[in-house]
Amino acid sequence: MPRTPMKPLPGPPEPWAPSTMPAYRSRPPYVMTQMIGAEPALAERLMRRLATDDAVDTLATTIRDALAAGQPVVTTGCGTSEHAAMGLAALLSEALDLDSGHAIRSMVALDSLHLPLTDGLLIAVSHEGGTQVTNEAMRAARDAGAQTALITVGGGSPGAEIADIVIRTEEADQSWCHTVGYLSPLLAGVVLAARLKRGRVDALAVQALLDASAAPHAAAAVAGGLTGTDRLLVVGNGPDLISARELALKVEEGARLPATAIELESVMHGHLAAATRWTGLVLFLTDERPLVRDCATRVVTAAQALSLPVIGIIGEALAGGITLDQMPAGRIVVPRVGRVRGVAGSLLGSAMALQLLAERLARARGVDPDTLGREDPAQASAHQ
Repeated sequence: MPRTPMKPLPGPPEPWAPSTMPAYRSRPPYVMTQMIGAEPALAERLMRRLATDDAVDTLATTIRDALAAGQPVVTTGCGTSEHAAMGLAALLSEALDLDSGHAIRSMVALDSLHLPLTDGLLIAVSHEGGTQVTNEAMRAARDAGAQTALITVGGGSPGAEIADIVIRTEEADQSWCHTVGYLSPLLAGVVLAARLKRGRVDALAVQALLDASAAPHAAAAVAGGLTGTDRLLVVGNGPDLISARELALKVEEGARLPATAIELESVMHGHLAAATRWTGLVLFLTDERPLVRDCATRVVTAAQALSLPVIGIIGEALAGGITLDQMPAGRIVVPRVGRVRGVAGSLLGSAMALQLLAERLARARGVDPDTLGREDPAQASAHQ
């Protein structure tokens, strides 16, 4: 796929202003295509810079202090940033080895606005820093007595003015179908998790994982197997459910195909009743635990019985356990890079796969993913 030159992407506008819709393109490469191509080099740049960023140290200390005092730490966001906030919570909980009763939680921004923290720390994710509900959630938490932090692209946005701590990713996504806007806060989370463990980040290993995960031919083949579908069910568990949620959003906004993310076990409890042979099923499986593998096998077997086209985004260590015969529409294998383990390996490896699949599905359906359909006056009016 076309690779964006190694130079950094543009930063946020100064003075701050919300982004404008990208120009419509009738054929690829789309801006989304270019953003995906830029991500491996961007990851290396961003992680090296954040490794020496004082704001990361300050946020790590604030997280430790809040947890030591028995206070909550919550992440929040909207849309793609909501999913990145979920990934952030999983990364930080793993780094601190927190059990389920003490894990860092993620809440959608509207819930965190209505139920603001009165102490502890609210960490928001907002790529441009202009999402109103996210900003109001930070303001409500701050006014109620909590500390606030924001992971965003720049320091001049309305959100950055509210937050006590701002981690800047500095390179702005140029497509409205955010890929850089999803990956960048996850990378910030990896750096922050390393700081909490008092370890060091391996930026080159992360870049290598993203490079190895960029498999456009596999994504194109899988997208071809889904072109006859009228909706998708996207399933996963744990970090894989975060990836499933992000793919469902990307498919709806980028390829304009209805998609629903469902937890792996939950899909067996009624959701398949509405499935037909025109319903595609996408399985995320990077979790190597036997119980999760067994559940995934049951889901695939059920989908086969219903003649659903099934594809998988499968971790390399698990690729031999679910055969190609069980996934007639194809699969994408997420490579294993030994120095990028656990939640980080799952989320980062799957990020490239899901983004490429959404982009190739948009191509197959003949739509420009960059605009979210808002070249259509009705869509534009609906989002005013």
